[in-house]
Amino acid sequence: MYARWLRQQLRGGELPRHIGLIMDGNRRWARRRGIGNPSLGHKYGAEHVDEVLSWCDALRIRHVTVFVCSAENLHRRGDAEVAFLMQVIEEVLTAQLAKPQPLWRVHIAGALDTLPDTTARALKEAVEATRECTTGAHVTLAVGYGGRQELVDAMRELLHEQAEAGRSMRDLAADLTAEDIARHLYTAGQPDPDLVIRTSGEQRMSNFLLWQSAYSELYFCDAYWPAFREVDFLRALRAYAARQRRYGA
Repeated sequence: MYARWLRQQLRGGELPRHIGLIMDGNRRWARRRGIGNPSLGHKYGAEHVDEVLSWCDALRIRHVTVFVCSAENLHRRGDAEVAFLMQVIEEVLTAQLAKPQPLWRVHIAGALDTLPDTTARALKEAVEATRECTTGAHVTLAVGYGGRQELVDAMRELLHEQAEAGRSMRDLAADLTAEDIARHLYTAGQPDPDLVIRTSGEQRMSNFLLWQSAYSELYFCDAYWPAFREVDFLRALRAYAARQRRYGA
């Protein structure tokens, strides 16, 4: 009843076109539940992505970016945890999205060459399996992703492009625009997120979509990701609808 009441409050209000989700707190949720292997929280978290996407679909939110695994996670977490997370991505997350008659077209943000071959292949297969999706809904999986590295890669590609065109660095410096950089980002061609939601009570961006979220509204929720409920999601949308966006002004 409360969720229905929240949905009624959103009628006629402005909803985000694109939502970024920092799915934080999987292992802490598992510990709270008394699960012996905290890494199993990643499995429950991955399974929960499909449910959250169904909430987005019901409200016609057509762009979602999910922060699955950071570049820092790959280097700073234990080998066993990283291996388990990669297995979850391969066997749970991509399988949910690349099902027959998919509802979401899959995109990838991140450096695939830093991932195990099997994980990179599963992600690429999900992209191919959903390429012809006609629903107009797009989900981007940020895996092995780092916002700073994305900017480095974008600038590198831009410099190569301009060099191949015979332009000097002096000319590039004189004419460089934000759009030149944006078209080389992992998310090129997609709208910037209007709202970024982070679960688990942590209030930081953690190197997520640093360029794209320059004017995003931020919402922090105390619930751990596997326990993130539809009412929590609707409250985030209600808070977004109540804000006056200023875009830096």
